Parts: sequence; structure tokens; C-alpha cells
Amino acid sequence: MSYKYKVPAETRIGHVHLKVSNIEKALKFYRDILGFEITQRMGDQAVFLSAGGYHHHIGLNTWHSEGGDKASKSGVGLFHAAILYPTRKDLAAVVKRLFEKAYPLSGAADHGVSEAIYLDDPDGNGIELYWDKPREEWPQNEDDTLNMYTRALDLESLLASI
Repeated sequence: MSYKYKVPAETRIGHVHLKVSNIEKALKFYRDILGFEITQRMGDQAVFLSAGGYHHHIGLNTWHSEGGDKASKSGVGLFHAAILYPTRKDLAAVVKRLFEKAYPLSGAADHGVSEAIYLDDPDGNGIELYWDKPREEWPQNEDDTLNMYTRALDLESLLASI
């Protein structure tokens, strides 16, 4: 079956809203380590965070999850939320912060189109931190489709970009 409708090219994923077990524990990760700023707080049940003054990129709430267990790796649901950094240097800066805080990573990869760091937030939600390489560097197949791959990321080279 052929689909004729295509989403407009300017469409973006606006924000992710996560259920967390504890707002303060989640803030220590999203605000204190990753550097997002609080734009609104709803008591001790919800908080909205932003990069650069947008109304929110990340929503966190405990409405149905306060004190709950970590996210299951084997169940259905969110695989990861991806946070796109504008430059390689910006990604390197947050990776340096993670290393300084001894925050555990679960992976690091060069995908041809991007370089990515993988980790879990305190509630076990998968998080990808990445930057996109310039479009002219993206690997292509002969039929002009993307030829993404997963290769080891050179963390030393990444950190040297700071």
C-alpha cells in the first residue's frame, strides 16, 4: 500500500513527558547534570524543563508513578528519549559533566549521521544524548537512501573537541 500524505518537513518532536518516581531525584539528573532549566513547577508532583527558554522540552510527573519501580527494559514503552545538541562540542561538554559526576553510561556510538551517548535516567528511562553530523557527511547507499551504522564512538576524540 502506498501512502500519499507526508508530514511537513519542518515538523519536530516538541517534548517528552516522563513518569518518574521522585521529582527531586529526577531533577538532580535533568537539571543538575544535564543542565535543563525549570520553566514551571506544579508543587511536588510535576515540573517542566527547558533549554533556552522554550516552554518545555521535558515534563516530569509523579501523578501515577510516585515511589514506583524503575522502567522495565523488557516491557513495551519508551525505548529512549533523544536529546539533540547543536554541536559536537556541546555534546562533549555534557559527556565531560557525566564523567565528572561518575554517572554511568550504557553505550556510545557513531551512527554515521550522528554521534550518540546512551544512559538511563534515575528511573531507568533510556536517554540518548547526540549531535547530528553535517548532512553532506551522512553515508548514502547507491539509491540515495541513508546507510546508517553503529560503530564504536571515539570518546577521546569527542572530549578533545571541547
